[in-house]
Amino acid sequence: MDEWVPLANLQLDTAIPPEPPELGDKTRQQKRKVDDEHSEEEGEGHEDFDPAQLREHEEFTKVKNIADIELGKYEMETWYFSPFPPEYRECKKMYFSEHDLCFFKHREHMLAHVKKCTMLHPPGTEIYRNGKISMFEVDGRKAKGYCQNLCYLAKLFLDHKTLYWDVDLFLFYIMCECDERGAHITGYFSKEKSSEEGFNLACILTLPPYQRRGYGKFLISFSYELSKIEGKVGTPERPLSDLGLVSYRGYWTRVLLTLLREREGSVSIKELSDLTAFKTDDIISTLQHLSLIQYQKGQHVICAAPHVIDAHLRKAGGAGLEVDPTKIIFTPYNAERDYNGARV
Repeated sequence: MDEWVPLANLQLDTAIPPEPPELGDKTRQQKRKVDDEHSEEEGEGHEDFDPAQLREHEEFTKVKNIADIELGKYEMETWYFSPFPPEYRECKKMYFSEHDLCFFKHREHMLAHVKKCTMLHPPGTEIYRNGKISMFEVDGRKAKGYCQNLCYLAKLFLDHKTLYWDVDLFLFYIMCECDERGAHITGYFSKEKSSEEGFNLACILTLPPYQRRGYGKFLISFSYELSKIEGKVGTPERPLSDLGLVSYRGYWTRVLLTLLREREGSVSIKELSDLTAFKTDDIISTLQHLSLIQYQKGQHVICAAPHVIDAHLRKAGGAGLEVDPTKIIFTPYNAERDYNGARV
């Protein structure tokens, strides 16, 4: 893999973000577009709230509190409320230092922080590099401040996200575009370190300036590539939002039907699961949605003519930015190793 340029060889003054352009009509018109790369968060509901608490929560969060943010070279109009500390509640615009995600009320304070900040990438392990795209694994316990800041940021673009304080039990996978000034965050997904239900993704977000580039599909695909390395089947946290279901069903459709089109002879649901790391329930529900599976004599039978598969693949769209599994360098999380390391 490529190596980072030594800090001493970098001109840190060039890391100071330029004045971002004003938000144009195109940006404002695109802010709520629904596509499979749109910001998504799965499985963070309000089932633990009683009716009174839920009414209070909805009243408090129904109006977004921060109107705009600046992150790196981009200015973004926000979509939703985010529970920043009380001293930021009346702030209409906030400024983020893009490498450590510290946030400020005033741009000059952010710039002063950037000049002192030596971080040029997320505070974790780089587990993937392909061209300008990198993925970093960040442990919520070891980099709690960064991960909490990430959650505050993400909530501005996610409707029902509530994970902004309890980050210790999660791993965060940060997608970055890299250049001579460092690694610039484009999106991320998170997952529980140890999920009894087999969830391989809890929350997923592609930041608005980077949407419609196939990055959302890349993140979903990457979560399954990690599941393959772990030797497990995976599935996103439930309940899935309507948009989340559309995004995942499109991904499951493309992968499954590509395998069926290229496969000669019969194939079982179990074999498809072994090849893809998809849960069998997700495979069955996807094929049922496409009317490509029947239940006969106590077992599921896949009935898919080649022309029908091709038609469904055309409707499913492109695969987005593809993951190269050969470029992943990843060691699965080990709770015992983590615990022993924390005791030292």
